[in-house]
Amino acid sequence: MNKKADALRITPRSESHPDWYQDVVREGQLAEAAEIVKGAMVIKPHGYAVWEKIQGELDRRFKATGHKNAYFPLLIPESFLKKEAEHVEGFSPELAVVTVAGGQELEEKYVIRPTSETVIGHFFAQWIQSWRDLPLLINQWANVVRWELRPRLFLRTTEFLWQEGHTAHASHEEAKEEVLRMLDVYADFAEDFMAMPVIRGEKTASEKFAGAVTTFCIEAMMQDGKALQAGTSHDLGQNFGKAFNVRFQNEQGELDYVWQTSWGVSTRLIGGLVMTHSDDNGLVLPPKLAPIHAVIVPFFRKNADENARVREAGAELARALEAEGLTVKFDDRDGAPGPKFFENERLGVPLRFGLGPRDLVERQLEFKRRDQSEKRSIPLDGAAKFAKEALADMQQELFRRALARREANTVRVDDYDDFLDLMKSERDSESKFVFAHWDGTPETEAKVKAETKATIRCIPLPGQGFEAEPGTCMVTKKPSAQRVIWAKSY
Repeated sequence: MNKKADALRITPRSESHPDWYQDVVREGQLAEAAEIVKGAMVIKPHGYAVWEKIQGELDRRFKATGHKNAYFPLLIPESFLKKEAEHVEGFSPELAVVTVAGGQELEEKYVIRPTSETVIGHFFAQWIQSWRDLPLLINQWANVVRWELRPRLFLRTTEFLWQEGHTAHASHEEAKEEVLRMLDVYADFAEDFMAMPVIRGEKTASEKFAGAVTTFCIEAMMQDGKALQAGTSHDLGQNFGKAFNVRFQNEQGELDYVWQTSWGVSTRLIGGLVMTHSDDNGLVLPPKLAPIHAVIVPFFRKNADENARVREAGAELARALEAEGLTVKFDDRDGAPGPKFFENERLGVPLRFGLGPRDLVERQLEFKRRDQSEKRSIPLDGAAKFAKEALADMQQELFRRALARREANTVRVDDYDDFLDLMKSERDSESKFVFAHWDGTPETEAKVKAETKATIRCIPLPGQGFEAEPGTCMVTKKPSAQRVIWAKSY
């Protein structure tokens, strides 16, 4: 294989899942490493277009639940983080600190935003006086920096994009309702738009967000069986309210501290898209998040008149598809169709149409769906309606495949020796979700993690087919309230 062909090669998943992932991201024109900044990435236009689709739909959902967008400073006084001891301890290894500005050493250091609970708590204290100011529902679209020692595009980078919701409430019950409401927003988005099945659950005390009372999450299974934490929603209690003196006068005329929440998802979701749906030929995108829904590739001959008719028919088809709400690329560049097919397949374009002089005579089109291997002919008349239906079917099919994969790779284990054998025999392409009982202690959790690298991804919430089933811990044989999900993760 020559060097050029080798550079375009996508490593098969069976050969190396990590290399496959990097190759798909590269060939899909999603991102590349920003080598001038350790652990950072450049999100390329196609990757950013996917992020804009994610951002647009989530933003619509946030606003529909009453949240308003705001923006807060990137630089946070170091003293702010120290006010909430558990919070700063949790983030200390990841902090990037500014010590010099304007050519002078700063009297107080600034931390580049790893998350915004502290600085937002400061401003909440100025904005909230009475119960009439509550609830305060804020969302911020921003970048954050967490110094990453083992970067991986989209999954773990020093700087990444995200949204972070921050709310303040008059009661703990109201705050807890908000936490679960936003968890459901994330889960519905993941399944409806990303075609990625998720499990809603509660994090253990060892895995919760630093400074939170309780953390909830959505967990997804990637094609290699590993877990990806795709979103989190935190009950902050009154911890940050007390740290930043965010008090209000309640309806009884008494002063109390607000009850706060925070919740967020990031560009990590793009990594989740790649690892949930893509194949050995490159990127596969669910139609609802694809920047380009369909590409039309004309087949040209040497006859200029024939080629002009093909161009006219292709442009007419593009207009018909756009009238159905599709985003279309009419790829009438000079050159053979093969390289165009190859390029658009790598980009994950869901639908491909081929159109040549003979097709115009026969009133047909060559058609191929990105998630299917075969190509076929379809009638030219009614192609736009057909395309819209094909996209809807593809969206559902991708979800069905991902759900079937999760179900096939989820097992129940009751004996720790069986658990150890399963984890030790796992290869990167054969990991699983294991439902097993746990005695609820951090000691048992830490023992399993040290011996297998598997962690408790979440304690599943009821109503998802994972109802509480009392039993005995697989490790200690002590009583267990319900099974939890153990898995290796990203």
